[in-house]
Amino acid sequence: MKNVLRQHAEHQFAEEIAELTKQDTYERPPNWNMSPKAVVTYLMGGKLKNGFEISPKYVGNPRLMEIAVATLTTDRALLLYGLPGTAKSWVAEHLAAAICGDSTLLVQGTAGTGEEAIRYGWNYAKLLAEGPTENALVVTPMMQAMKIGKIARIEELTRIGADVQDTLITILSEKMMPIPELNMEVQAVEGFNVIATANNRDKGVNELSGALKRRFNTVILPVPETMKEEVEIVQRRVSSLSKAYKLPAEAPALQEIQRIVTIFRELRSGVTADGKQKIKSPTGTLSTAEAISVVNNGLALAAHFGDGRLSAEDVASGLVGAVVKDPVQDKIVWNEYLETVLKTREGWRDVYRACKDITL
Repeated sequence: MKNVLRQHAEHQFAEEIAELTKQDTYERPPNWNMSPKAVVTYLMGGKLKNGFEISPKYVGNPRLMEIAVATLTTDRALLLYGLPGTAKSWVAEHLAAAICGDSTLLVQGTAGTGEEAIRYGWNYAKLLAEGPTENALVVTPMMQAMKIGKIARIEELTRIGADVQDTLITILSEKMMPIPELNMEVQAVEGFNVIATANNRDKGVNELSGALKRRFNTVILPVPETMKEEVEIVQRRVSSLSKAYKLPAEAPALQEIQRIVTIFRELRSGVTADGKQKIKSPTGTLSTAEAISVVNNGLALAAHFGDGRLSAEDVASGLVGAVVKDPVQDKIVWNEYLETVLKTREGWRDVYRACKDITL
Protein backbone atom coordinates (compact mmCIF):
# COMPACT_ATOMS: atom_id res chain seq x y z
CA MET A 1 0.00 0.00 0.00
CA LYS A 2 1.20 3.51 -0.78
CA ASN A 3 2.12 5.89 2.05
CA VAL A 4 -1.38 7.26 2.52
CA LEU A 5 -1.96 10.09 4.98
CA ARG A 6 -4.54 8.15 6.96
CA GLN A 7 -5.07 4.41 6.83
CA HIS A 8 -8.50 2.90 7.39
CA ALA A 9 -8.86 1.27 10.80
CA GLU A 10 -8.95 -2.24 9.32
CA HIS A 11 -5.54 -1.65 7.73
CA GLN A 12 -3.93 0.29 10.57
CA PHE A 13 -4.89 -2.37 13.13
CA ALA A 14 -4.88 -5.39 10.80
CA GLU A 15 -2.55 -7.38 13.06
CA GLU A 16 -4.78 -6.91 16.11
CA ILE A 17 -7.92 -7.81 14.16
CA ALA A 18 -6.27 -10.93 12.73
CA GLU A 19 -5.04 -12.07 16.16
CA LEU A 20 -8.39 -11.45 17.80
CA THR A 21 -10.21 -13.32 15.05
CA LYS A 22 -7.82 -16.27 15.45
CA GLN A 23 -8.19 -16.41 19.24
CA ASP A 24 -11.95 -15.78 19.30
CA THR A 25 -13.87 -18.88 20.42
CA TYR A 26 -17.28 -17.28 21.08
CA GLU A 27 -20.30 -17.51 18.78
CA ARG A 28 -20.37 -14.98 15.98
CA PRO A 29 -23.55 -13.40 14.56
CA PRO A 30 -24.19 -14.00 10.83
CA ASN A 31 -21.56 -12.35 8.61
CA TRP A 32 -19.56 -11.01 11.57
CA ASN A 33 -15.79 -11.49 11.52
CA MET A 34 -15.63 -11.86 15.30
CA SER A 35 -17.93 -12.29 18.28
CA PRO A 36 -19.46 -9.36 20.17
CA LYS A 37 -17.11 -10.05 23.10
CA ALA A 38 -14.09 -9.85 20.81
CA VAL A 39 -15.35 -6.60 19.27
CA VAL A 40 -15.54 -5.03 22.75
CA THR A 41 -12.04 -6.30 23.52
CA TYR A 42 -10.82 -4.70 20.28
CA LEU A 43 -12.40 -1.38 21.29
CA MET A 44 -11.43 -1.35 24.98
CA GLY A 45 -8.07 -3.14 24.69
CA GLY A 46 -6.69 -5.99 26.75
CA LYS A 47 -4.35 -8.97 26.78
CA LEU A 48 -5.28 -12.18 24.96
CA LYS A 49 -4.61 -15.67 26.32
CA ASN A 50 -1.42 -15.94 24.28
CA GLY A 51 -0.13 -12.65 25.71
CA PHE A 52 -0.88 -10.54 22.62
CA GLU A 53 -1.72 -6.94 23.57
CA ILE A 54 -4.76 -5.23 22.06
CA SER A 55 -4.49 -1.44 22.22
CA PRO A 56 -7.54 0.48 23.51
CA LYS A 57 -9.38 2.47 20.85
CA TYR A 58 -11.88 3.95 23.29
CA VAL A 59 -11.05 5.13 26.80
CA GLY A 60 -14.17 5.30 28.95
CA ASN A 61 -17.03 3.21 30.31
CA PRO A 62 -16.87 -0.30 28.75
CA ARG A 63 -20.61 -0.71 29.29
CA LEU A 64 -21.27 1.89 26.59
CA MET A 65 -19.31 -0.20 24.09
CA GLU A 66 -21.16 -3.36 25.16
CA ILE A 67 -24.51 -1.63 24.58
CA ALA A 68 -23.36 -0.36 21.18
CA VAL A 69 -22.14 -3.79 20.04
CA ALA A 70 -25.21 -5.59 21.40
CA THR A 71 -27.44 -3.17 19.46
CA LEU A 72 -25.78 -4.14 16.19
CA THR A 73 -26.68 -7.80 16.77
CA THR A 74 -30.38 -6.85 16.69
CA ASP A 75 -32.64 -5.27 14.06
CA ARG A 76 -32.08 -1.79 15.57
CA ALA A 77 -29.57 0.61 14.07
CA LEU A 78 -27.04 2.39 16.28
CA LEU A 79 -26.89 6.17 16.82
CA LEU A 80 -23.75 7.48 18.55
CA TYR A 81 -24.75 10.83 20.01
CA GLY A 82 -22.86 13.50 21.95
CA LEU A 83 -20.88 16.70 21.89
CA PRO A 84 -18.38 17.29 19.07
CA GLY A 85 -15.04 15.61 19.71
CA THR A 86 -16.29 12.75 21.91
CA ALA A 87 -14.93 10.04 19.56
CA LYS A 88 -18.23 9.20 17.85
CA SER A 89 -16.72 8.87 14.37
CA TRP A 90 -13.66 7.09 15.77
CA VAL A 91 -15.82 4.49 17.54
CA ALA A 92 -18.10 4.05 14.50
CA GLU A 93 -15.13 3.40 12.22
CA HIS A 94 -13.60 0.85 14.58
CA LEU A 95 -16.91 -0.92 15.11
CA ALA A 96 -17.30 -1.39 11.35
CA ALA A 97 -13.65 -2.46 10.99
CA ALA A 98 -13.93 -5.11 13.71
CA ILE A 99 -17.37 -6.45 12.75
CA CYS A 100 -17.06 -6.71 8.98
CA GLY A 101 -13.48 -5.72 8.13
CA ASP A 102 -14.63 -2.75 6.07
CA SER A 103 -15.15 0.77 7.44
CA THR A 104 -15.35 2.45 4.01
CA LEU A 105 -19.10 2.11 3.37
CA LEU A 106 -19.63 5.70 4.44
CA VAL A 107 -22.20 8.42 3.74
CA GLN A 108 -20.97 11.84 4.88
CA GLY A 109 -23.87 13.94 6.04
CA THR A 110 -23.95 17.62 5.10
CA ALA A 111 -26.63 20.23 4.47
CA GLY A 112 -26.31 19.38 0.77
CA THR A 113 -26.63 15.58 1.08
CA GLY A 114 -29.45 14.42 -1.17
CA GLU A 115 -31.63 11.33 -1.24
CA GLU A 116 -29.48 9.80 -4.02
CA ALA A 117 -26.48 9.68 -1.65
CA ILE A 118 -28.36 7.30 0.65
CA ARG A 119 -30.56 5.29 -1.74
CA TYR A 120 -29.11 5.18 -5.27
CA GLY A 121 -28.25 7.40 -8.19
CA TRP A 122 -28.13 7.10 -11.97
CA ASN A 123 -25.36 7.13 -14.52
CA TYR A 124 -27.01 9.67 -16.79
CA ALA A 125 -24.99 8.73 -19.88
CA LYS A 126 -26.22 5.13 -19.60
CA LEU A 127 -29.68 6.29 -18.59
CA LEU A 128 -30.01 8.32 -21.80
CA ALA A 129 -28.53 5.54 -23.92
CA GLU A 130 -30.30 2.54 -22.39
CA GLY A 131 -33.14 3.94 -20.32
CA PRO A 132 -33.64 2.94 -16.68
CA THR A 133 -31.80 -0.37 -16.35
CA GLU A 134 -29.95 -2.04 -13.50
CA ASN A 135 -26.74 -1.35 -15.39
CA ALA A 136 -27.43 2.41 -15.19
CA LEU A 137 -27.80 2.38 -11.39
CA VAL A 138 -25.10 4.05 -9.27
CA VAL A 139 -24.74 1.91 -6.18
CA THR A 140 -24.37 3.88 -2.94
CA PRO A 141 -22.44 2.68 0.14
CA MET A 142 -25.81 2.00 1.80
CA MET A 143 -27.01 -0.21 -1.06
CA GLN A 144 -23.66 -1.98 -1.20
CA ALA A 145 -23.79 -2.72 2.54
CA MET A 146 -27.29 -4.17 2.13
CA LYS A 147 -26.22 -6.38 -0.78
CA ILE A 148 -23.20 -7.92 0.96
CA GLY A 149 -24.34 -7.85 4.60
CA LYS A 150 -21.97 -5.26 6.07
CA ILE A 151 -22.12 -2.15 8.24
CA ALA A 152 -22.97 1.18 6.60
CA ARG A 153 -21.92 4.38 8.36
CA ILE A 154 -23.64 7.77 8.24
CA GLU A 155 -21.64 10.67 9.60
CA GLU A 156 -23.40 13.73 11.03
CA LEU A 157 -26.92 12.44 10.47
CA THR A 158 -28.52 15.59 11.89
CA ARG A 159 -26.77 17.78 9.31
CA ILE A 160 -28.88 16.07 6.62
CA GLY A 161 -32.28 17.58 5.81
CA ALA A 162 -35.28 15.98 7.52
CA ASP A 163 -36.89 14.84 4.23
CA VAL A 164 -33.67 13.05 3.22
CA GLN A 165 -33.23 11.54 6.70
CA ASP A 166 -36.61 9.89 6.39
CA THR A 167 -35.49 7.87 3.37
CA LEU A 168 -33.82 5.67 6.01
CA ILE A 169 -37.13 4.62 7.57
CA THR A 170 -37.96 1.94 4.99
CA ILE A 171 -34.35 0.70 4.94
CA LEU A 172 -34.20 0.34 8.72
CA SER A 173 -37.70 -1.04 9.32
CA GLU A 174 -38.25 -3.25 6.26
CA LYS A 175 -34.56 -4.05 5.61
CA MET A 176 -35.11 -3.37 1.94
CA MET A 177 -34.66 -0.56 -0.57
CA PRO A 178 -37.34 -0.21 -3.25
CA ILE A 179 -36.30 0.82 -6.78
CA PRO A 180 -39.67 1.73 -8.34
CA GLU A 181 -38.13 2.77 -11.68
CA LEU A 182 -37.08 -0.85 -12.24
CA ASN A 183 -40.00 -2.46 -10.40
CA MET A 184 -37.53 -4.22 -8.08
CA GLU A 185 -36.04 -3.99 -4.60
CA VAL A 186 -32.75 -4.67 -2.85
CA GLN A 187 -33.14 -6.81 0.25
CA ALA A 188 -30.60 -6.62 3.04
CA VAL A 189 -28.38 -9.65 3.60
CA GLU A 190 -27.73 -10.94 7.13
CA GLY A 191 -25.08 -8.84 8.84
CA PHE A 192 -26.33 -5.53 7.46
CA ASN A 193 -26.83 -2.67 9.88
CA VAL A 194 -26.29 1.08 10.16
CA ILE A 195 -24.15 3.15 12.52
CA ALA A 196 -24.93 6.87 12.51
CA THR A 197 -23.29 9.71 14.41
CA ALA A 198 -24.82 13.02 15.44
CA ASN A 199 -24.12 15.94 17.73
CA ASN A 200 -26.34 18.63 19.19
CA ARG A 201 -23.99 21.62 19.05
CA ASP A 202 -23.58 22.33 15.33
CA LYS A 203 -25.49 25.13 13.70
CA GLY A 204 -27.98 23.86 11.14
CA VAL A 205 -28.90 20.71 13.07
CA ASN A 206 -32.06 18.94 11.86
CA GLU A 207 -33.85 17.01 14.57
CA LEU A 208 -34.69 13.38 13.80
CA SER A 209 -38.36 12.54 13.35
CA GLY A 210 -40.02 10.36 15.96
CA ALA A 211 -40.40 7.57 13.40
CA LEU A 212 -36.67 7.60 12.64
CA LYS A 213 -35.65 7.82 16.30
CA ARG A 214 -37.58 4.61 16.99
CA ARG A 215 -35.42 2.77 14.44
CA PHE A 216 -32.22 3.69 16.32
CA ASN A 217 -30.85 2.70 19.68
CA THR A 218 -29.02 5.80 20.95
CA VAL A 219 -25.75 5.59 22.87
CA ILE A 220 -24.55 8.91 24.27
CA LEU A 221 -20.78 9.24 24.35
CA PRO A 222 -19.82 11.65 27.15
CA VAL A 223 -16.75 13.84 27.48
CA PRO A 224 -14.00 12.03 29.44
CA GLU A 225 -15.05 11.81 33.08
CA THR A 226 -11.64 12.29 34.67
CA MET A 227 -8.49 14.26 33.94
CA LYS A 228 -6.53 10.99 33.79
CA GLU A 229 -8.83 9.56 31.11
CA GLU A 230 -8.62 12.66 28.93
CA VAL A 231 -4.82 12.89 29.22
CA GLU A 232 -4.54 9.22 28.24
CA ILE A 233 -6.75 9.75 25.18
CA VAL A 234 -4.70 12.76 24.05
CA GLN A 235 -1.41 10.89 24.59
CA ARG A 236 -2.51 7.88 22.55
CA ARG A 237 -3.96 9.83 19.65
CA VAL A 238 -1.05 12.25 19.47
CA SER A 239 1.41 9.35 19.42
CA SER A 240 -0.52 7.65 16.61
CA LEU A 241 -0.87 10.82 14.52
CA SER A 242 2.77 11.84 15.01
CA LYS A 243 3.88 8.52 13.54
CA ALA A 244 1.49 8.91 10.61
CA TYR A 245 2.72 12.45 9.87
CA LYS A 246 6.38 11.49 10.53
CA LEU A 247 6.98 14.60 12.64
CA PRO A 248 10.69 14.89 13.59
CA ALA A 249 9.85 15.98 17.14
CA GLU A 250 10.22 14.43 20.57
CA ALA A 251 7.15 12.89 22.16
CA PRO A 252 5.41 15.64 24.15
CA ALA A 253 6.17 15.70 27.86
CA LEU A 254 3.28 14.52 30.04
CA GLN A 255 3.33 17.88 31.83
CA GLU A 256 2.55 19.82 28.64
CA ILE A 257 -0.39 17.56 27.79
CA GLN A 258 -1.69 17.84 31.35
CA ARG A 259 -1.56 21.63 31.18
CA ILE A 260 -3.47 21.77 27.89
CA VAL A 261 -6.11 19.33 29.15
CA THR A 262 -6.40 21.27 32.42
CA ILE A 263 -7.09 24.52 30.54
CA PHE A 264 -9.71 22.81 28.37
CA ARG A 265 -11.45 21.11 31.31
CA GLU A 266 -11.53 24.29 33.41
CA LEU A 267 -12.96 26.45 30.63
CA ARG A 268 -15.42 23.71 29.70
CA SER A 269 -16.73 23.24 33.26
CA GLY A 270 -16.61 26.89 34.33
CA VAL A 271 -14.58 26.21 37.47
CA THR A 272 -10.87 25.73 38.24
CA ALA A 273 -9.50 22.25 38.88
CA ASP A 274 -9.34 22.83 42.63
CA GLY A 275 -12.98 23.97 42.66
CA LYS A 276 -12.14 27.27 44.35
CA GLN A 277 -12.76 29.74 41.53
CA LYS A 278 -15.62 30.10 39.07
CA ILE A 279 -14.72 31.21 35.55
CA LYS A 280 -16.63 32.02 32.38
CA SER A 281 -16.86 29.47 29.57
CA PRO A 282 -16.26 30.33 25.89
CA THR A 283 -18.74 29.59 23.10
CA GLY A 284 -16.78 26.62 21.70
CA THR A 285 -17.00 23.03 22.94
CA LEU A 286 -13.27 22.63 23.76
CA SER A 287 -13.44 18.91 23.08
CA THR A 288 -10.77 16.27 23.51
CA ALA A 289 -10.37 16.24 19.73
CA GLU A 290 -9.42 19.92 19.83
CA ALA A 291 -6.89 19.25 22.61
CA ILE A 292 -5.31 16.60 20.36
CA SER A 293 -5.19 19.14 17.53
CA VAL A 294 -3.49 21.74 19.77
CA VAL A 295 -0.76 19.26 20.75
CA ASN A 296 -0.21 18.12 17.16
CA ASN A 297 0.00 21.68 15.90
CA GLY A 298 2.50 22.46 18.64
CA LEU A 299 4.60 19.43 17.71
CA ALA A 300 4.69 20.58 14.09
CA LEU A 301 5.93 24.01 15.20
CA ALA A 302 8.51 22.46 17.53
CA ALA A 303 9.76 20.10 14.82
CA HIS A 304 10.09 22.60 11.99
CA PHE A 305 10.64 25.93 13.73
CA GLY A 306 11.98 24.97 17.17
CA ASP A 307 14.33 22.56 18.88
CA GLY A 308 12.03 19.54 18.54
CA ARG A 309 10.72 19.75 22.10
CA LEU A 310 7.17 20.92 22.74
CA SER A 311 7.12 24.20 24.67
CA ALA A 312 4.55 26.72 25.85
CA GLU A 313 5.33 28.93 22.86
CA ASP A 314 4.56 26.04 20.50
CA VAL A 315 1.09 25.34 21.94
CA ALA A 316 0.05 28.96 22.55
CA SER A 317 -1.30 29.67 19.05
CA GLY A 318 -3.28 26.43 19.03
CA LEU A 319 -4.73 27.18 22.46
CA VAL A 320 -5.82 30.68 21.51
CA GLY A 321 -7.31 29.43 18.23
CA ALA A 322 -9.25 26.67 20.02
CA VAL A 323 -10.67 28.96 22.70
CA VAL A 324 -11.32 32.20 20.82
CA LYS A 325 -13.96 31.21 18.26
CA ASP A 326 -15.98 34.38 18.74
CA PRO A 327 -13.51 37.30 18.40
CA VAL A 328 -15.54 39.49 20.76
CA GLN A 329 -17.15 37.33 23.45
CA ASP A 330 -14.49 34.60 23.65
CA LYS A 331 -11.62 37.08 23.68
CA ILE A 332 -13.02 38.64 26.87
CA VAL A 333 -13.42 35.20 28.49
CA TRP A 334 -9.90 34.14 27.49
CA ASN A 335 -8.21 37.33 28.71
CA GLU A 336 -10.04 37.10 32.01
CA TYR A 337 -8.92 33.47 32.42
CA LEU A 338 -5.31 34.39 31.63
CA GLU A 339 -5.26 37.21 34.20
CA THR A 340 -7.21 35.60 37.04
CA VAL A 341 -6.08 31.96 36.73
CA LEU A 342 -2.93 31.33 34.69
CA LYS A 343 -1.03 34.46 35.75
CA THR A 344 -1.16 33.49 39.42
CA ARG A 345 -0.70 29.74 39.01
CA GLU A 346 2.68 28.47 40.15
CA GLY A 347 4.79 26.98 37.35
CA TRP A 348 2.50 28.27 34.58
CA ARG A 349 4.17 31.62 33.93
CA ASP A 350 5.58 30.45 30.58
CA VAL A 351 2.09 29.46 29.34
CA TYR A 352 0.65 32.77 30.51
CA ARG A 353 3.36 34.82 28.74
CA ALA A 354 3.19 32.79 25.51
CA CYS A 355 -0.61 33.06 25.31
CA LYS A 356 -0.60 36.73 26.29
CA ASP A 357 1.93 37.55 23.56
CA ILE A 358 -0.23 35.98 20.87
CA THR A 359 -3.64 37.18 22.10
CA LEU A 360 -4.40 40.42 20.25
